[in-house]
Amino acid sequence: MSIRRILVAVKDPWARSLPAVDKAAQLARALGARVQLFSALSEPLYVDAAEASGVTLTTLEHTAHDRAAKRLEVIAERLRGSGIRTESVSQWDYPPHEAVVRAARRFRADLIVAERHPSAHRFTWLLRFTDFELLRLAPVPLLLVKTRGRYDRPGVLAAVDPSHAYSKPLRLDREILNCAAQITAALKGSLHAVYAFNPMPVPIAESGLPLAGAMEAIAADAQSRARKALKRVLNGTSVPESRRYVVPRHPIDAIESAAQETGCSIVVMGAISRAGLKRLAIGNTAERVFDDLPCDLLVVKPKRFSSRVPRARRGPQLVTLPMIQPGM
Repeated sequence: MSIRRILVAVKDPWARSLPAVDKAAQLARALGARVQLFSALSEPLYVDAAEASGVTLTTLEHTAHDRAAKRLEVIAERLRGSGIRTESVSQWDYPPHEAVVRAARRFRADLIVAERHPSAHRFTWLLRFTDFELLRLAPVPLLLVKTRGRYDRPGVLAAVDPSHAYSKPLRLDREILNCAAQITAALKGSLHAVYAFNPMPVPIAESGLPLAGAMEAIAADAQSRARKALKRVLNGTSVPESRRYVVPRHPIDAIESAAQETGCSIVVMGAISRAGLKRLAIGNTAERVFDDLPCDLLVVKPKRFSSRVPRARRGPQLVTLPMIQPGM
């Protein structure tokens, strides 16, 4: 994988701080990549309000679009001033996560950069937070920015699963490591790797050992197997032994713990899209770990991942208020 085109989802072009833009610019300079700043105009247009004020919907659309486009262009000009090839695009489209995916397809983006939703993620399957929907549906790697400030020779933590215990495709670990290595080299950082494994892979009764000492023996064997599995998946990488972590905990706890202990600035992990009852029952490690991570999250999808987002742009979201019948 080679990152040559970066799409930045700009939620609010008028925000005083734009960490996603700043970090995307830093990556673009380091990678020699092009940048597209994209803003989706997704707020509803109320037909009744337009008619009451004597303004056409077309006028409302154009006015709001031109205002957003001018502001986005100011930001783009700042990036161009630092030598980054940058374009800006504002479009009426909704919902925002679908608009971003469609923009990434048109731009042929290799990476999407977006900011984390400011509040805790509760009932994500119901409330459809834009960042979590992008996590599920983005067809290319997605960098979700949680922290402000520049990357300064950052630690990059690749979370791999050589056992494929959580239904990840076989090649996803290699794609995670390739992406993590490219980001690490570009930012002159240090690459780390973590593997969370089950310390009790078989019931004690089936181990063939006496009860006393069986738990210790099984845990030791699981630890040894895990280290060998991690060594195999890291073969050919530049991750030294001192930056390899084998943690006998659930991935959600292991990744958060490793990120805190190493002080990494970016965690790179894989995700696959699940829907319906399977998603509710199993969940998604990347989604569930995101709120508690102390750093940014870079999510990688399988190469043949196919996004279910429709390709056709929706345009403005027109809303008509319901009529109130007399006497009601």
